[in-house]
Amino acid sequence: MRFSIVTPTFYRYKELPGYFKNIEEQHYLPFEVILVDGAPINEDRSEIIINKFKETSKLNIRYYRYGGGTAIQRNYGIEKAKGDIILFIDDDVRIDKKFINELHKIYTSDIDKKIGGITGYRTNSYFDIAKSPRWKFYRLFNFFNTYIPGSYDYKTGYPINNSGFPPFKGIREVDFMTTACTSYRSEIVKTIKFDTFFIGYGVLEDAHLALKVKKAGYKLLQCGDAKAIELSAPSGRSNHKIIAERTATNYYFVFKDICGPLSFKMKYRFIRFQLFELLRSFVDIFRFRTKNSVEYFIGKSIGVYKVIFTKI
Repeated sequence: MRFSIVTPTFYRYKELPGYFKNIEEQHYLPFEVILVDGAPINEDRSEIIINKFKETSKLNIRYYRYGGGTAIQRNYGIEKAKGDIILFIDDDVRIDKKFINELHKIYTSDIDKKIGGITGYRTNSYFDIAKSPRWKFYRLFNFFNTYIPGSYDYKTGYPINNSGFPPFKGIREVDFMTTACTSYRSEIVKTIKFDTFFIGYGVLEDAHLALKVKKAGYKLLQCGDAKAIELSAPSGRSNHKIIAERTATNYYFVFKDICGPLSFKMKYRFIRFQLFELLRSFVDIFRFRTKNSVEYFIGKSIGVYKVIFTKI
């Protein structure tokens, strides 16, 4: 079974040496490593580092330039991949040495190919959802129908954060997966790709893809033994205003596409929650007194306006 690693990158040249070293240490080496660089052509620092690694590394490294944001870059990598399994690894994620081994065991035992994708477990992203003040508010106002991490609330249009699930061994079924350290069968994602709606800042594009795969009848799993850590390195994509706007517009797009046509009650529940988040972001301006908090509030306001008054 051949694993193709696909990684979109953008001004992350400082992360690349650690990224390559991490993959080279895998007990089960990937068939190929595909990097898709979204930086402009005159920005060549990542390309220089990648070409140096290509000269000495035991990995089969393939480098391409293609922009459009993470969703579009991943689609390009999917087209170029030749493996049986496509493994999305972000350039600021470091996977355990047995990570690919663990995925390999699960896929090879799935004779009927009912498993469409498997995601790993980011050990340093875990938070206790029961103790989180924010999630206590969510429960108090009864925003969601489910509070199980990794579940999608099909009545409200909200994915319950996977990182709220405590460390575990073995596997569990989930509704959606992030693309930080996630794999899919190649034949599936060569047909069901990331939607071009997510061009640029691809907020929630990963959950949308997973939900489409699940809707097509495949199982999605999280493997607690396939461990990883996320460094959350700074990136050239950071724009709090745009990200905040898309936490409204993109979430609504996914809700409509997966659960539509939406009833009045479903729209009401979605907007009610978004208005609460808008209020919360306004309060954060006075709590943190930073430029980022102001930009986030402005972006959220624009996103909520678009959801209510425009067609998405």
